[in-house]
Amino acid sequence: MLLPIYAYGQPVLKKVAEDITPDYPGLQELIENMWKTMYNAEGVGLAAPQIGKSIRLFVVDTVQMMKEGKEDEGIKKVFINAHKVEEAGEPWTYEEGCLSIPDIRGDVERPAQLKLRYMDENFEEQEIILNGINARVVQHEYDHIDGILFTELLKPIKKRMIKRKLDSIKKGKIGADYKMKFAVR
Repeated sequence: MLLPIYAYGQPVLKKVAEDITPDYPGLQELIENMWKTMYNAEGVGLAAPQIGKSIRLFVVDTVQMMKEGKEDEGIKKVFINAHKVEEAGEPWTYEEGCLSIPDIRGDVERPAQLKLRYMDENFEEQEIILNGINARVVQHEYDHIDGILFTELLKPIKKRMIKRKLDSIKKGKIGADYKMKFAVR
């Protein structure tokens, strides 16, 4: 089932999400619906707060971003109860966007490496070290479960330039090729 993506301005996007237990109601169906919703919106990641659930769950598929022949360098994973262990490496800038904030992109600086501890979809504990674009996509989704949006990480001048657009998104005055839920209608 395709779920509506919560737009900028929705309070759930600014909350620090809660850990869940293996008996979270409908977890496998929720994960399946998140994959479908993410692919339908042509995203590479989707966090539970973006579908209105303040839980520490996100899905990521960077395989689709990789050049032909390099697909095995991408990741396709479910992250449950993720917690950062360490960020390291030379910070680098890359243009990011977000399904909750359509039509806005901006340069965000992030560390090149991320070490993360999480549960997989079978609730088995995992630890992973990610680099480059894989680290970036996971950092972006991880920020969602900590109530942080990429627009908060932009340089001050860029923040001023997008303020009107953000206000329009908050009011639902924006079109997207996928179903969205706005704070004000």
